[in-house]
Amino acid sequence: MPGLLPEGEPVPVDGSLPRTSLAAVGARGFGVYVHVPFCASRCGYCDFNTYTATELGGGGARDGYADSVLAELALAGRVLGERPPARVDTVFVGGGTPTLLPADELARILDGIDRTWGLAADAEVTTEANPESVTPESLKTLRAAGYTRISLGMQSAAPGVLALLDRRHTPGRAVQAALEARDAGFDHVNLDLIYGTPGESAEDFAASLAAVTEAGVDHVSAYALIVEDGTRLAGRMRRGELPYPSDDVAADRYLAAEAALGAAGFSWYEVSNWSRTAAGRCRHNLLYWTGGDWWGLGPGAHSHVGGVRWWNVKHPSAYAARLAAGESPGHAREVLTGDDRHMEDVMLRLRLASGLPLTGLDDPGRAGAARALADGLLDPGEYADGRAVLTLRGRLLADAVVRDLLP
Repeated sequence: MPGLLPEGEPVPVDGSLPRTSLAAVGARGFGVYVHVPFCASRCGYCDFNTYTATELGGGGARDGYADSVLAELALAGRVLGERPPARVDTVFVGGGTPTLLPADELARILDGIDRTWGLAADAEVTTEANPESVTPESLKTLRAAGYTRISLGMQSAAPGVLALLDRRHTPGRAVQAALEARDAGFDHVNLDLIYGTPGESAEDFAASLAAVTEAGVDHVSAYALIVEDGTRLAGRMRRGELPYPSDDVAADRYLAAEAALGAAGFSWYEVSNWSRTAAGRCRHNLLYWTGGDWWGLGPGAHSHVGGVRWWNVKHPSAYAARLAAGESPGHAREVLTGDDRHMEDVMLRLRLASGLPLTGLDDPGRAGAARALADGLLDPGEYADGRAVLTLRGRLLADAVVRDLLP
């Protein structure tokens, strides 16, 4: 089940932001995230803010959901009204399973964003989807509405792994959906993989890598399985029914991914993300990783504008009720300090292939970078040019390097 929201200071009823945070909205880019909290079933490893029809007491919560999102969008337009972003650079619709909403509703939400702030001429517009939740017709509707990128939750090509993760699609469906997306006119298609699932063999993961590299997609994400407290999978492991994931196995799978994807023409640009070309990189995620501004619409969605971060109430009913009353759905917020922003900048930029400037580190941080270089965790050529960029071994130990740069 979804975890608890963090605490923070109250969000004003009208959602207003400090003038200082509005002074340079969009200077580092501006994006919109839309959370769609609905799933047909709950996967055993998932603790995202999502709900099945049974958990919501029926499917009625989806009816009128787009109207609630558009109501929050209207509030956002009022809050940023004096200093709106020049244009929306990226839109990302995530979940949940966004494509459980009719394609026409997703189109209506995108049109609302365009009417409120205007989409940049080259805006990247992504929706996540489960392979079984799209059809050739729905994909064509989404593409015609202005969606430019689709991210499909494949997770694995191995039947046993899909079954253990409680995924509903058949092993070949993700690749078929990717082909349908290309036929519908999507130039940018991502397939997501999860590795390190108990029982997954090296051969299973090799088959998954072969499937994604042969699918004609231009982007692949691969993440190690994380077992979250409160999930069905965590309960099975706690009872001894399944072993916990192995760090050594996860490292082997990562090296296999780098080798297979590199041989197929993909290059890493973030520790868990590979793209065939620079144009195929997920610009919305890059906006997060480089300190941009974004407004998050939907239950539980997080936003960041000018150093203020806030998060919405989680339940769809509470979210809709707040907006129906003309109030912000914000649950709480925090104003980031200079130290907070520095820490996040180091944590996120170090995961990028572009790395971070050594000049952005304090003296203890530069000393830590020198140690990481000596240990073979930073690229010596990039270091000589004044940047901290992880080597392949460094990517395996990225969290440890971050700790060394933030003493």
